[in-house]
Amino acid sequence: MSCSWGTELWDQFDNLEKHTQWGIEFLERYTKFVKERSEIELSYAKQIRNLSKKYQLKKNSKEEEEFKYTTCRAFLMTLNELSDYAGQHEVIAENLSTQIIAELTRYTQELKAERKSHFHDGRRAQQHIENSWKQLESSKRRFERDCKEADRAQHYFDKMDADINVTKADVEKAKQQAQMRHQIAEDSKNEYLTYLQKFNKDQHEHYYTLIPHIFQRIQEMEERRVGRVRESMRVYTEVERKVLPIVSKCLDGMTKAAESIEPKMDSKQVVESYKSGFEPPESRRRSRSKLWPLLKRNKLMSLLASPRQPPPPPPTSPSPDGLPNGPQSPQQPKEPLSQRLNDFMGTKHKMHCLRSLKRGGTGQEDYSHLPPEQRRKKLQAKLNDINKDIQKEMDQRDALTKMKDVYIKNPHLGDPDSIDPRLEEITQSLEKLQLEAHKFEGWLTEVERKLLEKGSESQRRQSSHFDSQGNTPLTNNYGQNRESPDGSYTEDPSTETTMQFKSRSTEFDDEFDDEEPLPTIGTCKALYPFEGQNEGTISMAEGEMLYVIEEDKGDGWTRVRKNEDEEGYVPTSYIKLFLDTNAKDP
Repeated sequence: MSCSWGTELWDQFDNLEKHTQWGIEFLERYTKFVKERSEIELSYAKQIRNLSKKYQLKKNSKEEEEFKYTTCRAFLMTLNELSDYAGQHEVIAENLSTQIIAELTRYTQELKAERKSHFHDGRRAQQHIENSWKQLESSKRRFERDCKEADRAQHYFDKMDADINVTKADVEKAKQQAQMRHQIAEDSKNEYLTYLQKFNKDQHEHYYTLIPHIFQRIQEMEERRVGRVRESMRVYTEVERKVLPIVSKCLDGMTKAAESIEPKMDSKQVVESYKSGFEPPESRRRSRSKLWPLLKRNKLMSLLASPRQPPPPPPTSPSPDGLPNGPQSPQQPKEPLSQRLNDFMGTKHKMHCLRSLKRGGTGQEDYSHLPPEQRRKKLQAKLNDINKDIQKEMDQRDALTKMKDVYIKNPHLGDPDSIDPRLEEITQSLEKLQLEAHKFEGWLTEVERKLLEKGSESQRRQSSHFDSQGNTPLTNNYGQNRESPDGSYTEDPSTETTMQFKSRSTEFDDEFDDEEPLPTIGTCKALYPFEGQNEGTISMAEGEMLYVIEEDKGDGWTRVRKNEDEEGYVPTSYIKLFLDTNAKDP
């Protein structure tokens, strides 16, 4: 359907002016809408990107160890895809800004200028037709006035001509006046006719030529505006549609990340991370199995409540009369059994100290304080780092050597001798790194050999663990393990014997034997009374005879026994020892 504003709306100049003004305001409103949408996209992308960065893996953090699990790696992949997803929303915002906002802002300014020009031409045409109309009206009024004057002059002449008393001269004068008025009226008539013809021509040109042409240009301007809005709305959707494939790839990446999670692999990784390489303890002396380190309550309490502070000094006076209750052991806040057990299982303080004394100290550099499997991993990781450093130093040495050759061939580029100090530093550093690598390679070879031997021994033990009837043999293979339960490593396998498991003075493991009490190694006499108020201590009266079951290990306490079920620690300075290997249990 075709229509023309010039013919259909020839008399709606003011309404067209209002409508085109509304069109420009609508265009500005739509531009503002797209701008706010762009700002929302930018804000959303920023928040998504910040969220991704917040949960990204930080370098040299504890979380880095966690990303060996498939769940953590999948989460990292999801964060990376989320960052790309945020980038696509930034692309949307940028394209909205460049393809719509900037273009519509520029077009709106052009549209305002064009509209102003068109309506200026329309007002000028209207002013012209109004001026022509005013001239016509003025000539018409003047013609009417001259006609009236001519009629009055003619009436006056006829009156004078009919009066016999008027002189001939007065009649002639009235006649001339009437003729003059008629001529003026005739001239006014001709002028009116001229302006009438001119107005008719101007009016025809105004309503059939000028106004239709101006309104047609306004119509074209308005249609272009509507077309630009249509194109902007299409671009508005295309901007987002173009990033949908990439967004879809991001979502596919997140789905792929979720599908990459392997529960079995994570379970295996837990084993790889925490496997100690130790063999579980086996039954000793009896066929009944026993779980390490479950102890009898009285022995566990005695172990966990053993004094951790220096013992009290002996009384200054030779007679203990002034101290009716005897000197008191240091007061310690009593802790729950579960807390003491957790502390014991976490630190393994006593066992670690005994094992360390046997090895001559704990080695930190060779990771000998770790279980075999964990030690092997640490040594391998350390060796890999050293090899990387060696390669880096070798690359620097090669680069400096080439530079020196260039300087030798082209002395004007630099002094070759200036490179020698740096080469010497790198050579020394390489020697140190190679020595360190050789040292760690030796440790790694040793621990791998021991793990291989232990694995073969474990297979032999498992194959001989059950007899033909399916009964557990009574032989004790516990001493074959070279690793202790506390995670330390025993260097000399010959030291792990059955006799050492029975000796409390050299090994701590007999604490876990709840079937036989510790043997006595002598007797002692109480020089002063002592009231054991803390857990792990035992009370004694002056002159009381007690059995010694464990000597002072350097901490000022001696372990004694009163009767079959009552034993504990007393200050060494409060007793007099009588070591007697033939002493018997009470």
